[in-house]
Amino acid sequence: MAKSKSDAPESHVRRVTWWGFGGNILLAAFKVAAGWLGHSQAVVADGIHSLTDTITDVVVILGSYYWSRPADDSHPYGHQRMETTVSIFIGGVLFLAGAGIGWDAVTSVYKPHAKHPGLIAFAAAAASIVIKEFLYQWNMRVGNRINSVSLTANAWHHRMDAFSSIPVLIAVGVALAYPQWHLLDHLAAFFVAILICYAAIRIILSGFRELVDQGAPREVCEQIKHLVKTHPAVVQVHNIRTRYAGNLLCVDLHVVVDSQMTVYEGHRVAEQVKNLLLRKGPEILDAEVHIEPEEAALPDGEC
Repeated sequence: MAKSKSDAPESHVRRVTWWGFGGNILLAAFKVAAGWLGHSQAVVADGIHSLTDTITDVVVILGSYYWSRPADDSHPYGHQRMETTVSIFIGGVLFLAGAGIGWDAVTSVYKPHAKHPGLIAFAAAAASIVIKEFLYQWNMRVGNRINSVSLTANAWHHRMDAFSSIPVLIAVGVALAYPQWHLLDHLAAFFVAILICYAAIRIILSGFRELVDQGAPREVCEQIKHLVKTHPAVVQVHNIRTRYAGNLLCVDLHVVVDSQMTVYEGHRVAEQVKNLLLRKGPEILDAEVHIEPEEAALPDGEC
């Protein structure tokens, strides 16, 4: 049965991201208002930071309309790498946000809090952590289920936002009890900035590995090899090549069959092997199967 439009992966991406977009807008408004009413510059700044999160939400939503397009003459392998480009962009935004938090923590270390914060500011920082962690869990669960690198990257953006609210929560909490201990705010902010930059670098490097056509790990290639060898007509599998398109694999391999097999029979075997890979393989987008006679078999152990 064909999937309905609402069941398509890009539909899930857009739906989840739209909810995150709305959550960011409401959360930003709440934190700015609470920071102003509660006399907390940190919470106001955190609210403004939440507004910048909507940029990546918009990029993911717009990008999903592009990378879900079918293959065409200009893009015979499809448009999935647009999703990789989006994830790299998100990683760049994350890195800049982390670097900005770290720089602000270092340069303002000797600046005391201007006013004693109120409980509403503390509540806003706590609510930000809870809501952002919920958005992280939801985005990550759906992203893993539909294999969306942009959604999982955006999920990490939500979690990093939750982490960045932790030093704000600590600063407001400590300032409520001990106004003179403002230094803890800066130390915690710098630690969180390191975590944000680390996550951003991981996302960016993952995207670049795909753009330079890094193949799948050896264990994945072995999994493909063993799966193809379950076909009764396959004598050997070798020359397995892989590359990623988004979070899916494009596979190119050579299959050795009986030399007496007709061209038609060999073609049927190739189609059956391809369908086997698409049905049971490790998240395979497409497979190119080359048929060879037994004389082309390699020594055992070579692939």
